[in-house]
Amino acid sequence: MNEHQPAEPGPEPDATPGEQAAAGSGASARSGRFTAGRGGRRETGARYGAVMLLCTLIAYTVDQLTKWWVVSTMSEGQVTPVLPPLLNWRFIRNPGAAFSIGTDYTWVFTIIMVIVSVAIILQIRKVASWGWSIALGLVLGGALGNLTDRLLREPSFGQGHVVDFIALPNFAIFNIADSAVVSGVVLIVLLTLRGIGMDGSRDTDGSAATSSTDTPSGSTDAGPDDSAR
Repeated sequence: MNEHQPAEPGPEPDATPGEQAAAGSGASARSGRFTAGRGGRRETGARYGAVMLLCTLIAYTVDQLTKWWVVSTMSEGQVTPVLPPLLNWRFIRNPGAAFSIGTDYTWVFTIIMVIVSVAIILQIRKVASWGWSIALGLVLGGALGNLTDRLLREPSFGQGHVVDFIALPNFAIFNIADSAVVSGVVLIVLLTLRGIGMDGSRDTDGSAATSSTDTPSGSTDAGPDDSAR
């Protein structure tokens, strides 16, 4: 009795040179897109960091130049009317924090400013928002401006008195560094209230994604057959 044995499958034919070239070009294209994506993200991150450092440099430079001008042209305690009675220059040396707070704790505020400055610098690579870049740059520039006074001005290293000169009615005397810090903090608060994270993400995106996943996949419109039944 003859039985028909199934034919054994032969070896698969080798890919033609054209197929090999097509596969190679596809892999190269995918690799190129991956490399380009990483390069684009790195370039964008560098832009955010550059904006942050630019804001830091502007705030720090303006603060130090105005303090140099005050020390060079005014005597301590001198009052110069600018827009009386709204705005005057009044030269004082402040041993405390911003707006003359805590005048007996100079060393404490010096340490705090060092910690704040280092913490902001460590966040540079994580920033992916123009608003956060500006805000952190202003805070860092102001902190470094007053920190320079603490470290280098009289009476001693780490306990130097900060130069303040902007005087408003019924308000503490302050300087450009204080203004930069406050402006940066206000901007951070506004960004937080709007739900914008340091990495550029928004809370509304997460809530929308959550609501879409909560929708049952089976809840579709009834088809013709269902309506007929």
